[in-house]
Amino acid sequence: MRYNPKKHHLPPFKTDGVLLVDKPKGWTSFDVVNMVRSRFNIPKAGHCGTLDPAASGLLVLMLGKFTKLSMKFSGEDKVYQSDMLIGTETDSQDMDGQITAGNDYSQITEEQVKEVIASFIGEQEQIPPMFSAKKKDGKRLYKLARQGIEVEREAKEINIKSIDIEEINLPHVKFTVKCSKGTYIRTLCADMGTKLTCGAVLFDLRRTLSGKFDLNDAITVETLKSWEQPDLEIHIRNLLFEKISKLV
Repeated sequence: MRYNPKKHHLPPFKTDGVLLVDKPKGWTSFDVVNMVRSRFNIPKAGHCGTLDPAASGLLVLMLGKFTKLSMKFSGEDKVYQSDMLIGTETDSQDMDGQITAGNDYSQITEEQVKEVIASFIGEQEQIPPMFSAKKKDGKRLYKLARQGIEVEREAKEINIKSIDIEEINLPHVKFTVKCSKGTYIRTLCADMGTKLTCGAVLFDLRRTLSGKFDLNDAITVETLKSWEQPDLEIHIRNLLFEKISKLV
Protein backbone atom coordinates (compact mmCIF):
# COMPACT_ATOMS: atom_id res chain seq x y z
CA MET A 1 0.00 0.00 0.00
CA ARG A 2 1.33 3.45 -0.94
CA TYR A 3 2.14 5.63 2.05
CA ASN A 4 -0.16 8.67 2.33
CA PRO A 5 0.92 11.16 5.02
CA LYS A 6 -2.34 13.12 4.70
CA LYS A 7 -4.29 10.14 6.06
CA HIS A 8 -2.02 9.69 9.09
CA HIS A 9 -3.39 10.29 12.59
CA LEU A 10 -0.25 12.25 13.52
CA PRO A 11 0.72 15.71 12.20
CA PRO A 12 3.48 15.65 9.57
CA PHE A 13 6.98 15.33 11.04
CA LYS A 14 8.74 18.55 10.01
CA THR A 15 12.26 18.12 11.40
CA ASP A 16 14.87 17.76 8.66
CA GLY A 17 17.96 15.70 9.30
CA VAL A 18 19.70 12.34 9.27
CA LEU A 19 18.67 9.14 11.01
CA LEU A 20 21.13 6.28 11.39
CA VAL A 21 19.45 2.89 11.70
CA ASP A 22 20.91 -0.52 12.53
CA LYS A 23 19.08 -2.56 9.89
CA PRO A 24 18.30 -6.10 11.02
CA LYS A 25 18.65 -9.15 8.81
CA GLY A 26 15.52 -10.05 6.88
CA TRP A 27 14.51 -6.43 6.31
CA THR A 28 14.98 -4.66 2.99
CA SER A 29 16.31 -1.12 3.05
CA PHE A 30 12.90 0.03 1.79
CA ASP A 31 11.23 -1.82 4.69
CA VAL A 32 13.18 0.35 7.13
CA VAL A 33 12.41 3.60 5.28
CA ASN A 34 8.73 2.71 5.02
CA MET A 35 8.49 1.80 8.70
CA VAL A 36 10.08 5.10 9.77
CA ARG A 37 7.90 7.15 7.41
CA SER A 38 4.71 5.39 8.46
CA ARG A 39 5.35 5.40 12.21
CA PHE A 40 6.36 9.06 12.47
CA ASN A 41 4.36 10.47 9.52
CA ILE A 42 7.40 11.71 7.62
CA PRO A 43 6.33 13.01 4.18
CA LYS A 44 9.76 12.70 2.60
CA ALA A 45 12.52 10.19 3.42
CA GLY A 46 15.08 8.04 1.65
CA HIS A 47 18.28 6.11 2.27
CA CYS A 48 21.91 6.44 1.18
CA GLY A 49 23.05 3.05 -0.06
CA THR A 50 21.07 -0.19 -0.14
CA LEU A 51 21.80 -3.11 2.16
CA ASP A 52 20.75 -6.59 1.01
CA PRO A 53 18.02 -8.26 3.12
CA ALA A 54 20.56 -10.85 4.33
CA ALA A 55 22.92 -8.11 5.55
CA SER A 56 22.67 -6.05 8.72
CA GLY A 57 24.15 -2.84 9.98
CA LEU A 58 24.29 0.85 9.17
CA LEU A 59 21.57 2.33 7.00
CA VAL A 60 21.71 6.11 6.56
CA LEU A 61 18.27 7.72 6.24
CA MET A 62 17.73 11.29 5.01
CA LEU A 63 14.61 13.06 6.22
CA GLY A 64 12.88 16.10 4.73
CA LYS A 65 15.14 18.62 3.01
CA PHE A 66 18.17 16.45 3.74
CA THR A 67 17.04 14.06 1.00
CA LYS A 68 18.74 16.52 -1.38
CA LEU A 69 22.05 15.37 0.12
CA SER A 70 21.42 11.69 -0.59
CA MET A 71 23.68 11.58 -3.65
CA LYS A 72 26.52 13.25 -1.74
CA PHE A 73 26.45 10.76 1.11
CA SER A 74 25.68 7.73 -1.10
CA GLY A 75 28.92 8.24 -2.97
CA GLU A 76 31.20 7.90 0.05
CA ASP A 77 33.27 4.85 1.01
CA LYS A 78 31.75 2.02 3.04
CA VAL A 79 33.20 -0.39 5.62
CA TYR A 80 31.88 -3.92 6.10
CA GLN A 81 32.56 -6.80 8.48
CA SER A 82 32.43 -9.87 6.27
CA ASP A 83 32.36 -13.63 6.76
CA MET A 84 33.31 -15.65 3.67
CA LEU A 85 32.58 -19.36 3.39
CA ILE A 86 34.94 -21.12 0.98
CA GLY A 87 34.09 -24.34 -0.84
CA THR A 88 30.44 -23.35 -1.36
CA GLU A 89 28.78 -21.57 -4.28
CA THR A 90 25.22 -20.25 -4.65
CA ASP A 91 23.32 -18.59 -7.47
CA SER A 92 23.04 -15.34 -5.49
CA GLN A 93 26.61 -15.37 -4.14
CA ASP A 94 25.25 -15.30 -0.57
CA MET A 95 23.41 -17.74 1.69
CA ASP A 96 19.97 -16.57 0.52
CA GLY A 97 20.42 -18.34 -2.82
CA GLN A 98 20.33 -21.92 -3.98
CA ILE A 99 23.54 -23.90 -3.49
CA THR A 100 25.00 -24.67 -6.90
CA ALA A 101 28.27 -26.33 -5.86
CA GLY A 102 30.04 -27.82 -2.88
CA ASN A 103 33.75 -28.12 -3.52
CA ASP A 104 36.71 -29.67 -1.72
CA TYR A 105 38.77 -26.99 0.04
CA SER A 106 41.00 -29.33 2.06
CA GLN A 107 44.10 -28.41 0.09
CA ILE A 108 43.62 -24.66 0.58
CA THR A 109 46.07 -23.18 3.09
CA GLU A 110 45.81 -20.04 5.21
CA GLU A 111 48.72 -18.58 3.29
CA GLN A 112 46.88 -19.07 -0.02
CA VAL A 113 43.81 -17.35 1.44
CA LYS A 114 45.90 -14.38 2.59
CA GLU A 115 47.59 -14.06 -0.81
CA VAL A 116 44.32 -14.19 -2.73
CA ILE A 117 42.63 -11.63 -0.45
CA ALA A 118 45.60 -9.28 -0.75
CA SER A 119 45.42 -9.50 -4.55
CA PHE A 120 41.99 -7.85 -4.54
CA ILE A 121 43.12 -4.61 -2.89
CA GLY A 122 43.09 -1.63 -5.26
CA GLU A 123 41.17 -0.37 -8.28
CA GLN A 124 39.51 -3.02 -10.42
CA GLU A 125 36.44 -3.91 -12.46
CA GLN A 126 33.60 -5.89 -10.94
CA ILE A 127 30.63 -7.46 -12.73
CA PRO A 128 27.40 -6.85 -10.75
CA PRO A 129 25.58 -10.02 -9.68
CA MET A 130 22.34 -11.10 -11.33
CA PHE A 131 20.58 -10.92 -7.98
CA SER A 132 20.84 -7.13 -7.73
CA ALA A 133 18.62 -4.08 -8.22
CA LYS A 134 20.57 -2.89 -11.25
CA LYS A 135 18.64 -2.63 -14.50
CA LYS A 136 19.19 -4.17 -17.92
CA ASP A 137 16.96 -2.79 -20.70
CA GLY A 138 14.66 -1.33 -18.05
CA LYS A 139 14.27 -4.57 -16.08
CA ARG A 140 15.68 -5.26 -12.61
CA LEU A 141 18.34 -7.96 -12.76
CA TYR A 142 16.97 -9.83 -9.75
CA LYS A 143 13.58 -10.18 -11.47
CA LEU A 144 15.26 -11.75 -14.48
CA ALA A 145 17.34 -13.98 -12.21
CA ARG A 146 14.20 -15.27 -10.50
CA GLN A 147 12.96 -16.33 -13.94
CA GLY A 148 16.17 -18.24 -14.52
CA ILE A 149 17.38 -15.66 -17.03
CA GLU A 150 21.00 -14.52 -16.99
CA VAL A 151 22.08 -11.55 -19.11
CA GLU A 152 25.41 -9.95 -19.86
CA ARG A 153 26.30 -7.19 -17.37
CA GLU A 154 28.69 -4.32 -17.82
CA ALA A 155 31.69 -4.33 -15.46
CA LYS A 156 31.93 -1.37 -13.10
CA GLU A 157 35.01 0.35 -11.71
CA ILE A 158 35.39 -0.17 -7.95
CA ASN A 159 38.16 0.43 -5.45
CA ILE A 160 38.94 -1.89 -2.55
CA LYS A 161 40.76 0.50 -0.22
CA SER A 162 41.78 -2.07 2.38
CA ILE A 163 41.05 -5.60 3.63
CA ASP A 164 41.97 -6.56 7.17
CA ILE A 165 41.74 -10.29 7.94
CA GLU A 166 40.22 -10.81 11.38
CA GLU A 167 40.12 -14.62 11.56
CA ILE A 168 40.80 -17.65 9.39
CA ASN A 169 39.02 -20.76 10.59
CA LEU A 170 38.48 -22.69 7.38
CA PRO A 171 36.07 -22.87 5.69
CA HIS A 172 35.25 -19.46 7.26
CA VAL A 173 37.34 -16.35 6.68
CA LYS A 174 36.37 -13.16 8.49
CA PHE A 175 37.67 -9.82 7.27
CA THR A 176 36.88 -6.10 7.34
CA VAL A 177 36.83 -4.35 3.97
CA LYS A 178 36.78 -0.65 3.10
CA CYS A 179 35.52 -0.03 -0.41
CA SER A 180 34.08 2.48 -2.83
CA LYS A 181 30.43 3.02 -3.64
CA GLY A 182 28.80 0.26 -5.69
CA THR A 183 31.02 -2.59 -4.48
CA TYR A 184 29.26 -5.93 -4.01
CA ILE A 185 30.94 -7.81 -1.18
CA ARG A 186 29.22 -11.05 -2.16
CA THR A 187 30.68 -10.73 -5.65
CA LEU A 188 34.06 -9.98 -4.09
CA CYS A 189 33.78 -13.24 -2.13
CA ALA A 190 32.70 -15.18 -5.22
CA ASP A 191 35.64 -13.77 -7.19
CA MET A 192 38.01 -14.71 -4.37
CA GLY A 193 36.56 -18.21 -4.44
CA THR A 194 37.19 -18.45 -8.16
CA LYS A 195 40.81 -17.46 -7.66
CA LEU A 196 41.15 -20.02 -4.85
CA THR A 197 39.70 -22.61 -7.30
CA CYS A 198 37.25 -23.96 -4.73
CA GLY A 199 34.51 -21.34 -4.87
CA ALA A 200 33.27 -19.12 -2.05
CA VAL A 201 30.13 -17.38 -0.89
CA LEU A 202 29.30 -14.48 1.41
CA PHE A 203 28.11 -16.07 4.66
CA ASP A 204 27.45 -12.94 6.72
CA LEU A 205 27.75 -9.17 6.21
CA ARG A 206 27.44 -6.17 8.50
CA ARG A 207 28.02 -2.54 7.48
CA THR A 208 29.78 -0.51 10.16
CA LEU A 209 30.68 2.75 8.40
CA SER A 210 29.24 4.83 5.56
CA GLY A 211 31.46 7.82 4.95
CA LYS A 212 31.85 9.37 8.40
CA PHE A 213 28.60 7.88 9.69
CA ASP A 214 29.20 5.18 12.28
CA LEU A 215 27.10 2.17 13.29
CA ASN A 216 27.80 3.08 16.92
CA ASP A 217 25.46 6.06 16.49
CA ALA A 218 22.66 4.02 14.93
CA ILE A 219 19.27 3.24 16.48
CA THR A 220 17.76 -0.22 16.34
CA VAL A 221 14.39 -0.83 14.70
CA GLU A 222 13.01 -2.08 18.01
CA THR A 223 13.96 1.19 19.70
CA LEU A 224 12.36 3.20 16.91
CA LYS A 225 9.16 1.22 17.37
CA SER A 226 9.06 2.38 21.00
CA TRP A 227 9.56 6.07 20.15
CA GLU A 228 7.02 8.78 19.52
CA GLN A 229 7.52 11.88 17.34
CA PRO A 230 9.10 13.99 20.16
CA ASP A 231 11.67 11.25 20.84
CA LEU A 232 12.70 11.17 17.19
CA GLU A 233 12.85 14.96 16.97
CA ILE A 234 15.14 15.22 20.01
CA HIS A 235 17.41 12.48 18.66
CA ILE A 236 17.71 14.06 15.21
CA ARG A 237 18.38 17.53 16.61
CA ASN A 238 21.08 16.16 18.92
CA LEU A 239 22.71 14.20 16.09
CA LEU A 240 22.54 17.25 13.83
CA PHE A 241 24.19 19.43 16.47
CA GLU A 242 26.87 16.91 17.44
CA LYS A 243 27.87 15.34 14.11
CA ILE A 244 25.97 16.22 10.97
CA SER A 245 26.69 19.97 10.96
CA LYS A 246 30.39 19.11 10.57
CA LEU A 247 29.73 17.03 7.45
CA VAL A 248 27.53 19.33 5.34
